[in-house]
Amino acid sequence: MSKDKLFIFDTTLRDGAQTEGVDFSLEDKFKITNALSNLGVDYIEGGWPGANPTDTEYFNQKLNINSNLVAFGMTKKNGRSVENDPGLAALLDSNTSDVCVVGKSWDFHVDIALNISNDENLKNIQETTKFFVKHKKNFMFDAEHFFDGFKNNKNYAFDCIKSAYDSGAKWIILCDTNGGTLPYEVSEIVSEVCKKIPGKNIGIHAHNDTENAVANSLAAVMAGARQIQGTLNGLGERCGNANLVSIIPTLMFKNYFKNNFKISIDEKKISKLTECSRLLDEILNRKSNKHMAYVGASAFSHKGGLHVSAVQKDPKTYEHISPDLVGNMRNIVISDQSGKSNILSRLEKLNIKIDKNDPNIQKILDEVKDREFIGYSYDGADASFELLSRRLLGQVKNFIKIKDYEVIVSKKSNKPDEIDSFANAILEINGKEIKCQGKGNGPVNALDNAIRSNLLKTEKFNQYLKDLKLVDYKVRILNTGTNATTRVSIESTDSKGISWFTIGVSPNIIEASFKALIDSIDYKLFKENAPSDS
Repeated sequence: MSKDKLFIFDTTLRDGAQTEGVDFSLEDKFKITNALSNLGVDYIEGGWPGANPTDTEYFNQKLNINSNLVAFGMTKKNGRSVENDPGLAALLDSNTSDVCVVGKSWDFHVDIALNISNDENLKNIQETTKFFVKHKKNFMFDAEHFFDGFKNNKNYAFDCIKSAYDSGAKWIILCDTNGGTLPYEVSEIVSEVCKKIPGKNIGIHAHNDTENAVANSLAAVMAGARQIQGTLNGLGERCGNANLVSIIPTLMFKNYFKNNFKISIDEKKISKLTECSRLLDEILNRKSNKHMAYVGASAFSHKGGLHVSAVQKDPKTYEHISPDLVGNMRNIVISDQSGKSNILSRLEKLNIKIDKNDPNIQKILDEVKDREFIGYSYDGADASFELLSRRLLGQVKNFIKIKDYEVIVSKKSNKPDEIDSFANAILEINGKEIKCQGKGNGPVNALDNAIRSNLLKTEKFNQYLKDLKLVDYKVRILNTGTNATTRVSIESTDSKGISWFTIGVSPNIIEASFKALIDSIDYKLFKENAPSDS
């Protein structure tokens, strides 16, 4: 049976760039473009030439990519000819064979936003389409607000897309611009559209304002559409666009779509999906959504003991696909809900060989549960869990001993805008006491500086700790009142780009921070095979 081709259109660099707080540099756009091309998407909408200097310069570059680069713009302005419209000229001059132009298809918008007649809007769509077809551009028409327009004035919405199609448009993209349309509506409307315009020329552009953008995109395909527009990680205005990171593997691995359609992305390329998703977050300097479908760090995490036990027998018991297909990995969570199977699985992951009947497994499990009772959570603190386990197994010796420490926070009346933090600590290394002093922009930073600045002065640890960096610090108050307990999580990294997470718990925030900090240092020294005290 022959399969219909589905075309993947990425608009991360255009619609995704309209996300609040997102501002791509030229270098960012190149990195994302290359990642998308390597992934194998059909179309990359690079931006809006002429709208801003970055997008203009982007299209001035000659990009060596496998995907089709698309320039975005809007229909000609009313009162101008197509030959005398600077926006269309910028599109024509872009180094692309494909252009995507947005135009109104909701009569309400034609009246309110454009303040022109319905006929004038149709004329603008028609003339813009013919202009680009004449200049041998592959023309796509984004029918903005199509679904709202269809529900308000079906005939006029049809007239808008027919005007573009009959004038030579290669693709007609039905846009749920406000994101309020539901899957059953998308299915019904797209089915009706495909009776008048061939589905092979129809695309879907869904927004996520009801959390249905992915479902709406799939519903459109099932109803006849053959192009899907979306963004990496669902980036986009307001609640975002359809998330291609969820859509692509669904098309590849779910039977209905796998058996009826083909896409340009093969199994070798899709293994880059997780990497591609996290690259975007890295560029945006934000934490990845650990619960994102397919690629999130928790997408294949298992916490309950019964789940873990079953997954160890056959992952299909609690996984709908194998995580390695999309470049992700399985994660066994350690918590107060853990059983021996969780511990064994995590120890195996850490390359700790131990017999399943070893009584130390129960010892580790009991210790984890006791600690979680007082506020610890090893769910996201792999390094602290490994240290705990190896210490109980006698595999980690002492690196440093902190005998005493104090932290002082001061504010002086003559400097009302300045708060100074100082820390003093006494370390013991090889039986020798080392007095440490440090200053920082807060008590934890001061304590970190006091400890590490002095450790770096020692020949014993200098080479192992000089590239250690603390990149994130989180505090959570677990309860309120006089008995409040504080949990501190620290993320650390080094020059190898390896990150690890440690945790500390105490009624005192400084002590909790101190415990997490020492675990971070100890873990680095352990991984580097640093010499330890006996």
